[in-house]
Amino acid sequence: QVQLVESGGGSVQSGGSLRLSCAASIRTFSRYAMAWFRQAPEKEREFVAAINWNGGNPYYADSVKGRFTISRDNAKNTVYLQMNSLKPEDTAVYYCAAKVVGAARYDYWGQGTQVTVSS
Repeated sequence: QVQLVESGGGSVQSGGSLRLSCAASIRTFSRYAMAWFRQAPEKEREFVAAINWNGGNPYYADSVKGRFTISRDNAKNTVYLQMNSLKPEDTAVYYCAAKVVGAARYDYWGQGTQVTVSS
């Protein structure tokens, strides 16, 4: 059973920073690629960032490139999303997701954590 628990969300003013964490209860965490997605009110869920099993090849949505950084600590079964220079349009529920390396889609999802950025 894979469980993902996000934390670190909150309210911040425009230009501020937050660091999200996702703790994974996965026996073989290093076999999973991890990602962050977000969903704003009345919008579709969208991809934010992803990272492969060993922390290499992080990639980002254009909207967050240069502002957000995804990383992981396989010893702690945790993936992070450092969010800097936050904008009101970053307001959303942020979800952590996991997939076995090589799988076509993300099969495991957390409950989400709310991020609210005020202008």
